[in-house]
Formats: sequence, C-alpha cells, structure tokens
Amino acid sequence: MTSEYTKPLPVAANAEFTQPFWDAAKRHKLVLPRCNGCSTTFFYPRERCPKCLSADLSWSESGGVGRVYSFTVIEQSVNRAFMKDVPYIYAIIQLDEGPRMISNVVDCPIADVHVDMPVTAVFDDVTADVTLVKFRPA
Repeated sequence: MTSEYTKPLPVAANAEFTQPFWDAAKRHKLVLPRCNGCSTTFFYPRERCPKCLSADLSWSESGGVGRVYSFTVIEQSVNRAFMKDVPYIYAIIQLDEGPRMISNVVDCPIADVHVDMPVTAVFDDVTADVTLVKFRPA
C-alpha cells in the first residue's frame, strides 16, 4: 500500500449500491451483483437488474477469472498523476460469470497482452480505504 497515493480515486455515483463491491475488494474478494429474480450476474452495480429490472438483488463472490475481451495501451496520459505509469494496459475483462469490467492488466509485458488472454484478479491496496481490482495473466 502506498502511503501517499496521489492519483485520482474512483468515486461512486451511488455508494449505497457499490459499497459491498468496495468492502469486498478491501478483503481481496471480487463480488458481483446478482439478480434473485432471473439469476443474471452483472457489473457495474446498480439499483435494478439490467435484464428483468428486478430490484431483488444480492451479491455473489466471483472466482476473479476471465479473459481479455479488448484492450488498449495508454501511452500518453491526460492526467499528470498517471504520467509515471505510461505505458499501461487499459482493458475490458470478460469474467467467467458473464459480466465485463474495465480494469488494468498488470504484471505482464505489453507485447504479451492479447485478446482472449486468460487473466485472474489481483488487488491493489492503494490507500487504507480503497483497494482497486486489477488483472494479471493467469
């Protein structure tokens, strides 16, 4: 954990619906919202199921395993806070449970990243209160 993390942190648009995700990440667990009505697992956390619009939702633990669906290499950051990180991999990860989530691929040479590459979740404790979910090659 970096004691003086200076990069922008994610800000929940509605903390009521996202707090379980952030709490689990702090415990190094990946959880996903799941509809109790139609059994759809989805991401990002929201008030209603995107498939059937039910508000009867719960959280299920993900295996944190998936594949790179798409990616790009960021070589120039518009935010000065990320300048030391370039180049880095910004990716859409297709989780085995079905949802896709945006994250970074870490611990991998840029030349080795490819679509359909197996990945697994890792957790970056950037502050005492915030842990980011990232992915590395499986």
